[in-house]
Amino acid sequence: MKGTVLYEVKDEVAILTVDNPPVNPLSDGVRTGLYESLIKAEEDDSVKGVVLTGNGRAFIAGADISEFGGNVEGTPLNEVFSKLETCIKPVVAAINGVALGGGLETALCCNYRIAAKNAFVGLPEVNLGLLPGGGGTQRLPRLIGPAEALKMMLTGSHVSAKKALDMGIVDKISEDIIEDSMNFIKEMAENGAEHPKVRDKNEKMLEARGNENVLIEAKAMAAKARKGQFAPGQIIKCVEAAINIDDFDEGIKKEGEYFLECLVHPQREAMIHIFFGERAASKVSDVPKDTKIKDIKKAGIIGSGTMGGGIAMCFANAGIPVHIIDQDEENLKRGVSVIEKNYEFMVNRGRLTSEQKEAVFGLVTSSLDYKDVSDCDIVIEAVYENLELKHEIFKSLDEHVKEGAILASNTSGLDIDSIASVTKRPEMVVGTHFFSPANIMRLLEVVRGEVTSDETLATIMAIGKKLKKAAVVSLNAPGFIGNRMLFGYTAQANMLLLEGALPHQIDQALETFGLNMGPFRMMDLVGLDLGWRARKLSGKESPLHAKIGDELCEQDRYGQKNGKGYYNYSEGSRAPNPAPENEKLYEKISSENAFTRREISDDEIVDRCILALINEGSDILSEGVSQRAADIDVVYINGYGFPIWRGGPMHHANAMGLDVVIEKLEKYQKITGSDVYKPSEMLKKLAQTGERLGEAPKKEDRKEKLGFEMSSVANNF
Repeated sequence: MKGTVLYEVKDEVAILTVDNPPVNPLSDGVRTGLYESLIKAEEDDSVKGVVLTGNGRAFIAGADISEFGGNVEGTPLNEVFSKLETCIKPVVAAINGVALGGGLETALCCNYRIAAKNAFVGLPEVNLGLLPGGGGTQRLPRLIGPAEALKMMLTGSHVSAKKALDMGIVDKISEDIIEDSMNFIKEMAENGAEHPKVRDKNEKMLEARGNENVLIEAKAMAAKARKGQFAPGQIIKCVEAAINIDDFDEGIKKEGEYFLECLVHPQREAMIHIFFGERAASKVSDVPKDTKIKDIKKAGIIGSGTMGGGIAMCFANAGIPVHIIDQDEENLKRGVSVIEKNYEFMVNRGRLTSEQKEAVFGLVTSSLDYKDVSDCDIVIEAVYENLELKHEIFKSLDEHVKEGAILASNTSGLDIDSIASVTKRPEMVVGTHFFSPANIMRLLEVVRGEVTSDETLATIMAIGKKLKKAAVVSLNAPGFIGNRMLFGYTAQANMLLLEGALPHQIDQALETFGLNMGPFRMMDLVGLDLGWRARKLSGKESPLHAKIGDELCEQDRYGQKNGKGYYNYSEGSRAPNPAPENEKLYEKISSENAFTRREISDDEIVDRCILALINEGSDILSEGVSQRAADIDVVYINGYGFPIWRGGPMHHANAMGLDVVIEKLEKYQKITGSDVYKPSEMLKKLAQTGERLGEAPKKEDRKEKLGFEMSSVANNF
């Protein structure tokens, strides 16, 4: 069995310490250890009470997710919680660190809760497609009220010890939680006080009974923040039961029923897939675990625009001093001013104090001279996508920045090997593709060049973790992972427009599928003119799928930036409004290119766009551009708004069944005549053997990697 519980009696108090490193999950050994230790404490007449704590920096970080779906051994969790709650001696939860999910539920079964200053608590199960199934939906509302409890459970957010004290989740904050817990028990024993049970606190339930607003507001919150997800509705039903059912045990029974429905729901598997996928993505299979990681004490940023400023904030937020360089003083002042305004916005929203804002903004410095980044441990170039310009910058950086420093390019599609070739340290050059806005978006594509060293790569992955990014490694290939897939997806959306669908229908179909934003809303947001201008500069004829977008640009319709693109936009608003005046243009270009416009179903729209992602993703995997299918899923969920509850495009393909995917691809290849739907060789092979998309093939078995032919993926939009 995994994990144990250490038992010690000190001054007539039994101290139970959960020992299951690194975060003390409720594994089988922990559950059994807790149960047996509580019986031992009950049977010892010299023991006046029990203190429950965790070893290391965690109290209990939750259930052991690795046990889900398997044969669970050890004492069942409900028996442990029942024994904890009915213990004949008072129990204090000494919350020494993180107490999430089952960890907080464990604490709620105790009579009292004392937390260390650095502790935090929460019920994040909704992020895994689950609900708190250890009584959390019944006990937390009784303690802090159903409205606040629903907010915590539906957002999956955690709160600090101070906030938990203010809310009533914990009884006290302590510098010495063990000593104070022991004294607390002795006090109670001397006073002969009754020891409260959370399950008996019904006052807040009775207050909420008949108040429909609590549940209405919760449903509105779930619909907005958790669109398409199953678990939030189940959480609300659990709390509704807690409010309306007088019998606590009956409420627990309802919770168990709703939990099981979540457990067998496909969304649970999808969301846990991403949970483990993000952790696996940080591990590079051919980089040894003991690879040395550089200590990044100071960072430099070249470029003070939107991306440069956002990346600078990432480093400052992580406590790393950062220096911004720009060639234009006015641009630099404007960029630094935007950073300061962003921090002021956070203060106004209560996310930072004024003191914290001054401290973090104080880490950001700026100048016009490359010499001022000479002492940086990493310098990230964040200028616009122009290979010649980047060559010039990297030559200068190579000259000015100290030996041993990493040089990185924030590029969305340029050749990292070409950029590295102009330096004397190509092994220390890497791509760091942050997503905009960089200070908010979690995804970081780390682009590995042909000679990028293990040390450089390992350091960047460690930085990604410190910046709280979901970092994914990609080989150096056109479009890397995300934009390469995006190209086929947007191309098919544009082909559907040529064939007869309209932008709002396409967007609505894909947003109903679960995407945060449809392709035409996204293209309007990015700017239609970016690809159009690049294509004009190249002198190449626009590809078929770009014809309508280019014609819109010729009519000065660039998207949100000037209030008109595929949609119309009111001044100061990002809300898309129909643009019926565009429909004659769609008909004209369709006719000029021999398309007879037709009615297209929502199912066809979703199939064609999502299948384009899946098929391209399979090629990316077969070439080894991505290490594993889950990496692709992490990219698409964190960078492109794919619904987490579908697990990403590759997981979605596995869930559909690869034989079904092949059947659909062949169907649409026949209808469209497009090679976009020619089934990937990897897909066909896996479908034949009944296997799933998983790890990239071994190097010797990989499909030959594409040469770097595209100067920028954006040119193809």
